[in-house]
Amino acid sequence: MKELKAVLANWEAVIGLEVHTELTTLQTKMFCSCKIEYGAAPNTHVCPVCLGMPGALPQPNKAAIQSIVLAGLATNCQIQRRSMFYRKNYFYPDMSKNFQTTQGPVAFCMYGGIDLEVTGAAACERDQRQGTRPLASGDGYVTPIGIQRIHMEEDAGKMVHVGGESGRITGADYSLLDYNRCGTPLIELVTKPDLRTPEEARLFLQELRQIFLALRISDCSMEQGSLRCDGNISLRRRGSEQLGAKTELKNMNSFKNLHDGLAYEICRQAKVLESGERVLQETRHWEPSARRTVSMRIKETADDYRLFPEPDLAPYDLSDEFVASVRAMLPELPAARRTRYLSDYELPAADARLLAADNDLAAFFDSALLAASANTDGDLSASGLGGGKGGQAKSVRLVTLAKQLANLLLNDTQAYLNVHNFKLVDTSLTPEHLVQLAALVADGELSSKQGKEVFAQTIKEGTSPRDTVNHLGIKQLSDTDALQAVVNDVLARFPDKVQQYRAGKTGLLGFFVGQAMQATTGQANPQLLNEMFMQTLAE
Repeated sequence: MKELKAVLANWEAVIGLEVHTELTTLQTKMFCSCKIEYGAAPNTHVCPVCLGMPGALPQPNKAAIQSIVLAGLATNCQIQRRSMFYRKNYFYPDMSKNFQTTQGPVAFCMYGGIDLEVTGAAACERDQRQGTRPLASGDGYVTPIGIQRIHMEEDAGKMVHVGGESGRITGADYSLLDYNRCGTPLIELVTKPDLRTPEEARLFLQELRQIFLALRISDCSMEQGSLRCDGNISLRRRGSEQLGAKTELKNMNSFKNLHDGLAYEICRQAKVLESGERVLQETRHWEPSARRTVSMRIKETADDYRLFPEPDLAPYDLSDEFVASVRAMLPELPAARRTRYLSDYELPAADARLLAADNDLAAFFDSALLAASANTDGDLSASGLGGGKGGQAKSVRLVTLAKQLANLLLNDTQAYLNVHNFKLVDTSLTPEHLVQLAALVADGELSSKQGKEVFAQTIKEGTSPRDTVNHLGIKQLSDTDALQAVVNDVLARFPDKVQQYRAGKTGLLGFFVGQAMQATTGQANPQLLNEMFMQTLAE
């Protein structure tokens, strides 16, 4: 088959996603009081309602309705005041009552969308002439991705196929059924076919995951199955508006599998079409180990499910007061957070994206910014935190500290957390300590290397950076008189290299600075040394 890049030169992929998200932060299931608990012993959280026993009547979970309305508001959907549940009939062992309770044509949330930022190498995969606008940072584009609906349904149980090599039902000796998951509230978000590349699909799912995590409606664990994604994909010749026959791709249970599965299917469909054959409308399964898709079944239509209104549940009428109360629960969303970090603190675009994507890091960063802005005395002002006189000087100071704080969080802190498999709450690090360390480095009292040494002690022991500096006797040497003596000594020891530098070999400046750093056991201010060597050598 052709490579993806070669295929996309002649064909345009039309991709829509169906994203299934379990509302795992809720305590109980959608229509009964059974507990939601991942990893519990099989069939220990079940009852007549979620097992579909005769005569058992469902009772809706109000918190689940609040969660889906939150999701709809966060993705700019229209909240439908009146909707209802239907029965979606099918025979499969993972749903013992032989139908799934789901929403019909009108869902709680309809006709929304988000603006997707596409950056880096991903921005090269798409023809950007239509429907996109360039990012202000210049490293990509923004494209609107429409959301057709977000509807509520109940999850099915879990089947475990024992025996065989693939872990699938084909070839298995027997299958086990665990109904603990059955009845768990699940929201399904269906996009419009606005995605054009596998990378756009991956970035969209990542953005959606960040939104749902910020809303705290799910843990969004793809490994545990609480966030799952199916893809609908078709091809058409570039310039054509006519949609081709689509396939639905299953089992894309990671961001990488989503990208790779879609990429393979694009190339496979191009091969089929270029050979003069037609693409079948079918459901296909992505096999990561074989790196291929295989046919599962011919695609069902809505008629196959014999949908009809659920007789045991009355229609829903959401009041304006209810929707307003849910809207008041909306937190700052990742996109708004990114914009704030870029505009207010002038963070590099990559740093703003990484911080905004992680709720814990973002909350810690914001707390540190608050401490940096509010504290003007004590240990913080001793490190120069108060800045200069006047609002403008303080604003510049805060921007400087914000960049240093972001660097400490995204590099030193993240590295420590990854090595020790910790979360921020598991450490002794406080926002005030991080601000103090950022000020010490920003003011030149500590070099970057010394800052890392102090950071390691602070996050391990919980001691303040200032106390650690005093205890260890660490301080960056910035005394110009003392450093001038070091500069003169280095130049005196290497007269041949001084001559080479003055003859045009300016790269030797790094050698001179390195020698001076050795002579001061790494405590000299390298930036100041750099300036002093240049000035002395120019005389």
